[in-house]
Amino acid sequence: MEAKILQLLQERGAGKTICPSEAARAMGDADKPESWQPLMEPARAAARRMVARGLIVITQAGQVVEPSTAKGPIRLRLR
Repeated sequence: MEAKILQLLQERGAGKTICPSEAARAMGDADKPESWQPLMEPARAAARRMVARGLIVITQAGQVVEPSTAKGPIRLRLR
């Protein structure tokens, strides 16, 4: 999942963000929610690990947020 997040962010470009659901959809079948929806928490967990290692930041409403307190929709961006 972490590799997929990095790949998607690199493809998107510097300063751009992705939703964790994009990684989940890429790892499952994007056309079948029952395939990718169970991957949402693993995608968010992977993002939290990546923040801890200094690879990415998590944002909400364009502001960097602390992963442990982020509730609701988040975006991921390369650090």
